[in-house]
Amino acid sequence: MATGRGFNINDKIMIQLLFIVIISEMALILACLFKTPLRKLVIIVLDQIKRGRGPVVVKTVAGTVFVVLLTSLYGVMTIKKSGMTGTDAVGILSPTDQILMFKHLLEVTLMGFFLFLVLMIDRIHHYIRELRVRRKTMEAIKKQSRGSEDGKAGGLDEIKALENEMNTSRSRLKQLESDIETKTKEAHAAEANVVTLRKQSEGFLLEYDRLGEENQNLKNQLQSLAHSGSKKDS
Repeated sequence: MATGRGFNINDKIMIQLLFIVIISEMALILACLFKTPLRKLVIIVLDQIKRGRGPVVVKTVAGTVFVVLLTSLYGVMTIKKSGMTGTDAVGILSPTDQILMFKHLLEVTLMGFFLFLVLMIDRIHHYIRELRVRRKTMEAIKKQSRGSEDGKAGGLDEIKALENEMNTSRSRLKQLESDIETKTKEAHAAEANVVTLRKQSEGFLLEYDRLGEENQNLKNQLQSLAHSGSKKDS
């Protein structure tokens, strides 16, 4: 910090550098907020910064700026205290103290705004990455849901095909059952006809035996009549 009158060259360089850094940070924030080709480049650069030793370097720089901020704030408090305990005891700062206090306040404001923008860039980058991860997750879920729907559609087609096959098999089974029933009826009818023919043949055999016996009786009677007639003639 300057201890002489006004701003020295180092103070001017530091303030100019802080202005440049803050304007650059604001440009980065605007590039991250709007979807442009530059946004992808900024995100890639921030991803690279957050890898390896990048976070350590960023934290070191932020810590150094924070320490300088505290030093400038202490300088402001010291100047105020010296003004209140001055020889005039009125609390009015001298022109030199006013310039020094203005310089310290400007440095504190710029460094505080710098740290705030660093935090904003970090949070915006984090939210953009989280949004990208969630979008990829949603796309994966949508693909899985589409695949499951296609699988369900294929399963429904297979179920319909199986149902058609089952219906065809049922109709064939019914046809076979009707054919078997018809054949069974025909077999029963044929069996009944066989029984009827057997009874008829048995009746014919009995009739044949009866006629044979009658024929034999008639032959015997004729023979007896013939013997009796020959005896009478003799």
